[in-house]
This record gives sequence, C-alpha cells and structure tokens, in this order.
Amino acid sequence: MSDENKNPAEEEIQNTPEATQEATPAAAEEAKTEEATPVTSEEVKEEAVAEAPAQEEPAEFDWEEFEYGIATRGKAQREELTKLYEETLTSIDEHTITEGTVINMTDREAIVDIGYKSEGVISLNEFRYNPDLKTGDKVEVLVDKQEDKEGQLVLSHRKARSIKAWDRVNEAHDSEEVVKGYIKCRTKGGMIVDVFGIEAFLPGSQIDVKPIRDYDAYVDKNMEFKIVKINHEFKNVVVSHKALIEADLEEQKREIIGKLEKGQVLEGVVKNITSYGVFIDLGGVDGLVHITDLSWSRINHPSEVVELDQALNVVILDFDEDKTRIQLGLKQLEAHPWDNLPEELAEGDKIKGKVVVLADYGAFIEIIPGVEGLIHVSEMSWSTHLRSAQDFMKVGDEVEAVVLTLDRDERKMSLGIKQLSTDPWTDITTKYPIGSKHEGAVRNFTNFGVFVELEEGIDGLIHISDLSWTKKIKHPSEFTSVGNKLQVVVLDIDVENRRLSLGHKQAEDNPFETYATLLEEGSVIEGKVLRKVDKGAEIVFENLGVEAFVPSRHMVKEDGSEIEADERIDFKIIEFNADGRRVVASHTELHKKLKAEKAKVEKTKATKAVNVINSNVERSTLGDLDALSKLKEQMEGDENEEN
Repeated sequence: MSDENKNPAEEEIQNTPEATQEATPAAAEEAKTEEATPVTSEEVKEEAVAEAPAQEEPAEFDWEEFEYGIATRGKAQREELTKLYEETLTSIDEHTITEGTVINMTDREAIVDIGYKSEGVISLNEFRYNPDLKTGDKVEVLVDKQEDKEGQLVLSHRKARSIKAWDRVNEAHDSEEVVKGYIKCRTKGGMIVDVFGIEAFLPGSQIDVKPIRDYDAYVDKNMEFKIVKINHEFKNVVVSHKALIEADLEEQKREIIGKLEKGQVLEGVVKNITSYGVFIDLGGVDGLVHITDLSWSRINHPSEVVELDQALNVVILDFDEDKTRIQLGLKQLEAHPWDNLPEELAEGDKIKGKVVVLADYGAFIEIIPGVEGLIHVSEMSWSTHLRSAQDFMKVGDEVEAVVLTLDRDERKMSLGIKQLSTDPWTDITTKYPIGSKHEGAVRNFTNFGVFVELEEGIDGLIHISDLSWTKKIKHPSEFTSVGNKLQVVVLDIDVENRRLSLGHKQAEDNPFETYATLLEEGSVIEGKVLRKVDKGAEIVFENLGVEAFVPSRHMVKEDGSEIEADERIDFKIIEFNADGRRVVASHTELHKKLKAEKAKVEKTKATKAVNVINSNVERSTLGDLDALSKLKEQMEGDENEEN
C-alpha cells in the first residue's frame, strides 16, 4: 500500500514500537517470498478480498490522552481539576478597584496578590503615607492592565485611593471620623496633607493648641486629623489636628476651671507673647495676662518683662466658666507702688520725675516705678493759647513739677509746671492799665478778630471793628499776618475771666474827625475803585486814606457806561457820617446836574419863542409867516449847536 493510501490511524500504529517489533521476522520472510514469486494484479485483488475480514468503524482518537498520557478513565477527574482551577482564579477587569494582599516587600517595591494568575508590583512611593506597611496587609489597588508587554499584571494603589478618596472624605466629614494623613510639605499659611490620596490644607493655626515655631519639624510625619471643611466646587479640603487636641482638653479644662478660685496663685509657663499680653499654660488650660497686669510700671511690649517658656507664678484675677477664659495677673503678686509713696508728700510740694507718656492733652510723669502723675497741657503754661504737650517736653525728659491734687485712695495725682513761675495776671491792672499803649505779636486769627500776645500768659483780643478807622475788613487776614507786631491800646480788663480787650485803631487819631470838612456833602474828590460788590463798588480816596461806598445807580458815566475796577475818576460826596464812619459817593451826580441845567435852559428858550409867536399870530401876514419860519429855523440851529 502506498503512503498516500494509508489512513492516519494506520500510520500511527505502524510507527509505534510494538508494531515494529512484531512485524520484524515474519514480515521479512513474506517480503522475500513476494519478491520471488511474481503475482498478477488480479490475484492480489482477489486474495486481499478473501483475506480481509469485515472492518469495524474506528473510535475517535483521544488526542489529549495521546499528548498528556492520561488514560481515558481519568477524564472525569481531569474535568474536576479544571473546574477547581477556574474557581480558584479571580476573574478581573481592567480599571476596576479590588483588594489585594501584600505577600512580599523589597526596599523599593511591594508584591501584591489579588487572586489572579500573577501578582502585581507596586512602588513603595505610593505607600509613603503608610510607613508601617508590612507583609500580610490588605490594600486597595486599581487594575491598570491585566498584562503589559512583558505579560506582567499592572496595579496602582495611588489611583485606587484617588478614586475612592472623595467618598471617604465626605463620609469622614459627615461622621466626624478621625483620619490619618501624611504631611507632604509646607505652604503659605500652613501645610499640605495627604488624606486618602487627596491633598488637604492644614492651616498653621490648626496644627496645635500652642503656637508653632518650627513648621519644618512636621514635614514627612503622619498625624491624625479631623476634616473640618470641604469645598466641593473647588475640591478643597481643610483638616485640623488642633480640633482633636481641643476635644481631649475640653473636659480637662472644665475640670481644672471647676477647681479655680479668684486670688489663687498658680505656676505656669509662658506659651505665647503678643502685643496686648501673655498667654500662660496652667497645665492643660491657658490664661491671659494683659499687658497692664504685667508690671506696675508702664511698658511698651510684654517681652520687656517675660520671655517664652519662662516659668512663673501668676494670680487668678477672674475667669468665665462658660467661655473657659481665665484672666491672670503678675504685678498683683507685688505690693502696689502707691503703698511706697512717702507719707509726707502733700499738695503744693515740688517733685521730680521722668516723662513716660506724651499726649496732646498732657504728659504722664513717673515719680517712682508704678506711680505717675498727669500734667495737663493747661498746667504747662499761663498762656491761654491752645498748644500741645509736645511743645513743652518730650519722652524721657526729667522735669520738676508741683503737686496740685493727690488722692491716695483713688491713686491719682495731678501736677503742674506753670506754678513754678509767677502768675502774670496777679498784677495785670498795674502792668497793663486801661488806655495804655503796648506792642504785641499776632498769635492767631478768628473770624471776629485777632489774638495778640503781650507776654507769656497775657493774650488779648482785637475785635475786627477795632483794627482800622478807615478800612472795611471782612477777615483779619486781610489786615495782618501771624507773627506781625502791632501797636495796641488796652480797652478793657476782665481779671476774673482772665480776658483782655485790645484795640489797634485806637493807637491812632480818628481820621474822620480830621476829614469832616474835606468830606462834607457836595465835595468832589478823585477816587480809585478798589473792587466791585453786589450793590455797587468800594472806592478809596488815596490822598486821605478813607474808603467810601458807591451804589450801583451812581456808577454810570455820562456816555452810559459803568465805572470799572482800578479806574480813577471824580466822585461827589453824597453822604458823610463821622460817628458811623460811613461815606457814600457818586459819579453819576456830576453829569446829572449838568444835564438838568441844560434842560432848564432849553425849556426857557422854548417858552420865550412860544410867547412871541402867540403875540403876533393875529396880525400875521405872509411876510410875518416868513419871519416866523426863519425864527424857528434859527432856534433849531441853536439847539443843534448845543447838542
């Protein structure tokens, strides 16, 4: 039989060792016989038909049995083993979150088993928040890839935490759960904390109940936190470690406060120093020593008295059980300085001290440490002119003063330095009698007058009406300036109220009495327009130095125009009052009188002409009419010449 006509089964059987061995001796003999005896094809066919028994249908060949050497009788067992293997392996999908077990760890990586046919390798950098990670721990992982290019399972712990982070954060916030976080780094105002894979903000004020001096000491540390705020819009999370401490201390505080009593002396440690006071740790509860309760003497900053971490004794001044606030004192442990004030010190005594505080209203003088007296600005000078305390002294100056008032019970003292000199008002009537002339300096202005200082402590007022005889002054600054010297006359003295009335114009003669004849009504004088006002203009007669008023209707010129400022022109005096120092002038009156006289002359001429015509009208002839016409023309010509 040719190779082509052989079926695979026969081929396999022939290739087996058993078949080869059985066929070796007999086959060789038969082969030789066949080769020696020629046989026709027809005989071979008939022989083959006769020798071949009836063939059965061959069974299906078991390739698995042939390949793996498993007998047919173990097929059921094999199926059972296959089923068990498939049940043991986990069916996973990519990008799903599952739980795995750390089965091994190296210096850089963690081997995680998720029940798949292979394990995943995760970098330890993803577990920085959990330095206590060990073999056997359960961790959540994200199946990134079932197989990479090397056939390796790819897992990520960071991605799994990030996906579930917001759900965990919200749950922890709602349930007020205490969470663990890893402080990654510093930032402005606080720290960045890894919580469930989310970067949360830890404010500096929420790290601890005490102020933090070194923020870097907390970096790369794991701490417990409470989620205090979540901003879903901006994905912001705020955590607090202080809230956990306060919760633990709250009950402790209440217990401590319940045992406190006013006046009790306790030992504490300086926890924090501010500009307004010092916070003292009393062993779980804080109290405040206000800057005013640190020392009997004035201090600018609490650091002048205490320093951080200093242990000291304090006394309880007050406390609030509801608000858990405690007010402490340090200076109260010492005797009050007023108790050390000499008993013989009395009002009227002279003392020395140092200026410690300056204000606009006065200066505080320290007599001995903790004992101060106030010098009011009014007690620094006999002058009634308003001034500031800085004009007389500065902080640190040693000054001498007189004790004005002393109240040991209220612990108040008022001082004065002007009392060290004689009061100038003591002999004011002798030194500055009424009617006497003096020279003073202009100190300041008011709308109604000028204050002039004759000497230190002696000020007088010149009313605006007493500045000038002739000038109309709206404000004193138009007349003089601060610092100018003025001649004054004492008009009145009020010793009781310490008031002095002065006059400047009284130092000169009243010009209106002199100019009464020159400025009588009807006089014509050249004047200069100073300024225009609402109802007219103010002018001055420069030769006399007298000002006058011109009403608006009296400012019209002969040509109908109006007089302008700074213009020099003649005026007629139409009113003069020496007592009221009132002068009224007019320019219009000058040319108005001339017009009236011309009008009177014209009227007289016309009357005469009419009378002549009336007397001759009855005997008028043609020639008379001609004469009348000539007369009329003559009159009209005369009138035109006059105009």
